[in-house]
Amino acid sequence: MNSTLIKIQQFADRAHGEQMRKYSYERYIVHPIRVMETCMNYTSKTTLLAAALLHDVLEDTAVTETELLHYLETLMDTEAAHETLNLVVELTDVYTKETYAHLNRKQRKERETERIEETSADAQTIKYADILDNCKEITAADPNFAPRFLKECMTILKAAPKGNSELYSLVYNSVQAEIQGLKRRSQ
Repeated sequence: MNSTLIKIQQFADRAHGEQMRKYSYERYIVHPIRVMETCMNYTSKTTLLAAALLHDVLEDTAVTETELLHYLETLMDTEAAHETLNLVVELTDVYTKETYAHLNRKQRKERETERIEETSADAQTIKYADILDNCKEITAADPNFAPRFLKECMTILKAAPKGNSELYSLVYNSVQAEIQGLKRRSQ
């Protein structure tokens, strides 16, 4: 990992602060690191890898788009900083429970899937890695919620096929395998 990505990882870790992963109780940063490492198997593009590390910062922390852009501009040229920020914005959930309290989860997820469908190939590649990491953890830790979550992931994958095709296939097959595994265990 190059020095820019190390600094971005440290920034993301500070931004997430004391947040912990819901099921593993690890520091939150382990998730963005795994997402970035998965992406790293398919690309060396710094803006994509940086956005993978930052993909939950705007959604889950107090960091604003302006603050993030200013920070990124201290590490990379203006074009790369804007590209990274744009990817993070594309990956930030718009249809949250807080913002759209009048919608139920199914309605919010449907709208979010429609939004993700319009995102760039790079954003979709990061989304695949995010799905892969979350699916493994949620399936193992929460078998009651996992069927619903895996169905939502499959819906997103079917709507967003523009990202890296190798990673897409891996994630699609992994989600299918998790669904089949849950079905076998419930019989």
